[in-house]
Amino acid sequence: MSDRDPGMPVYGIAVAAQLSGVPEASLRLFEAKGLIAPARSDGGTRRYSDDDLARVRRVTDLRDEGINITGIRRVLDLQDENADLRGELAEGATGRE
Repeated sequence: MSDRDPGMPVYGIAVAAQLSGVPEASLRLFEAKGLIAPARSDGGTRRYSDDDLARVRRVTDLRDEGINITGIRRVLDLQDENADLRGELAEGATGRE
């Protein structure tokens, strides 16, 4: 197994669609609605990372639960904020004696 950074953008949209089981059109819609933000190559091609694919799975799971796009965006924002705060707490705890 590779020790590749899960944030490294390596997959084109066709591969990302195949790996996630989500149509390319849905990936484009998710991006347009601000749910995902894949990296772009110098030529403008979307590049997805393993982290992006995990986020796509969260989006589709929430959609399958009946949550609309606005609700999904809010849930993801709250999850991101929570993760950031946990990271800050962990950094603060390691700096203490």
